[in-house]
Amino acid sequence: MKFCNLVLPVLISSVSAFTPGYNGVARVPTSIASSVLEAPDVATTPAVVIEESAGEVTSSSAQMEEVVLPEPIVEKKDRIVAGRYNEKEESIALPFMKRPKNLDGTHAGDFGFDPLGLSEEWDLYTMQESEIRHGRLAMLAVIGWPMSELLAPSWMLQKNGCAPSVLNGFNPLSFLGVAAFFGAAGYFEYKTSLRRVDNTEIGLKHKEDMADIWRYGVAGDYNFDPLGLYSCIGDNAASRKGLRDVEISHGRSAMLGITAFAMWEYLTGHAIVENSMFFHPNLLLPALVLGYTAASSVYEVDIEDNRTIKLVMTSEGEARVENFKMRMSGTAESLSEDAARAAEVSKVVYANAVEFAKATEENYKKAEKAYTEYAMRNIDSKIEQ
Repeated sequence: MKFCNLVLPVLISSVSAFTPGYNGVARVPTSIASSVLEAPDVATTPAVVIEESAGEVTSSSAQMEEVVLPEPIVEKKDRIVAGRYNEKEESIALPFMKRPKNLDGTHAGDFGFDPLGLSEEWDLYTMQESEIRHGRLAMLAVIGWPMSELLAPSWMLQKNGCAPSVLNGFNPLSFLGVAAFFGAAGYFEYKTSLRRVDNTEIGLKHKEDMADIWRYGVAGDYNFDPLGLYSCIGDNAASRKGLRDVEISHGRSAMLGITAFAMWEYLTGHAIVENSMFFHPNLLLPALVLGYTAASSVYEVDIEDNRTIKLVMTSEGEARVENFKMRMSGTAESLSEDAARAAEVSKVVYANAVEFAKATEENYKKAEKAYTEYAMRNIDSKIEQ
């Protein structure tokens, strides 16, 4: 009977632990109606303590505390988080202006640059699509423009070797080529302006990446990645956004560059490849690249309060400078030692050269004297005969 009094409560408590409790939380029974000793005051499942007194097993009923099991761990989805710059009131690109409310750093290439407030009046996705298309065309043009001036025959170019353009003018052949290209680009834009971007391989990834932002996916998505470079730095939402940041930044630089090309040739009348360090071999460009690389390895740009721009030496830069000084001091010491040895060697060589010159001079004088004596004897013998 005593054995039953001990085992039966344990079985009841273990079975009731697997039954659903209130609100889906498993509960441990608050009391055990059998002979069990008092449980310890801990937040875990209480244990049964058995005391033995006078050869008999005695027990006391204890009130069991409610135990709440931990919530199951839910795996966090790999998605873009909205509002990277929500806590900033000023624009990142223009610190002296307020940040537009729709430009909070959620999308790639978003640095709060919208001085005209267009993002608050027009559809944001449409403007993103327009920007990425213009950027891609500009990246093609900024390469094709100087290549045409370097490689194309003269009869395809304008005067002074300038590329054909709206400001430089066209000849009939170049006009037909430019018109055909822009006609094809316009037809492609018309046919793809209302395309779906959420039913392709890349589009499905974008849809999941942007699920917490909106349901439109990513602007500029044509499901075009023949070399598989879109996942070269990582197949996740953050890596894909990083590569889109790079593309948009290059596109914006290209749009500024192609505009500068056109204005330069229109105002000066000379081709951009003429006397340019980028298109003719020279030492200026490598020197600039080397200087920029050296400076960026030591200094970094620090923006204080989004207003003041300063160059600050990093801790790694300080270590590099100290290492360079140590190497230079060691090199200077070794050079001084080598210079001292060279001076000693030069002294010895000079002394040997002086001795050799003196010996040569003496030998020359002896030879001259001997030759003179020999000649005089021959003259005297001929006179005697």
